[in-house]
Amino acid sequence: MKPRQKRALFIIVGIAAVGLAVGLVLNALKDNVSLYFTPTQVYNKEAPQNRNFRIGGLVEAGSVKREKDGLTVHFMITDLKRSLPVVYKGILPDLFKEGKGVVAQGKMEADGQMHVSEVLAKHDENYMPPEAKDALKRAAAPQVVAPVAK
Repeated sequence: MKPRQKRALFIIVGIAAVGLAVGLVLNALKDNVSLYFTPTQVYNKEAPQNRNFRIGGLVEAGSVKREKDGLTVHFMITDLKRSLPVVYKGILPDLFKEGKGVVAQGKMEADGQMHVSEVLAKHDENYMPPEAKDALKRAAAPQVVAPVAK
């Protein structure tokens, strides 16, 4: 092999190795990235199907129901526009209360409920995830409909 051909082969193998490494990293990130959605976005089918994602909003007042096993909890998360049923099996954070902000991670199941593996409650009076705060502001804002011109 001539030096020029060796150099070309070396460059091609290097580019293929870098491409393979980038592909493996992107594949690993795809499986571990957990996007944030509101109940309205889930209702509008904007959330991924059969994948984990985070949902945030407020725990709807009067919606928390505990099963006899002491670990399974059913509750509703709302963004003041739509509500979504959630099932969690585990110990809830101490700050978890009705009417307070919460972020839960899990996936939607065929039964129409979101089965979550992690529940995070807000940690003080002033904190709320920026995405949840924006979603609540949008949901509370009056919807203005432009008149149709004839």
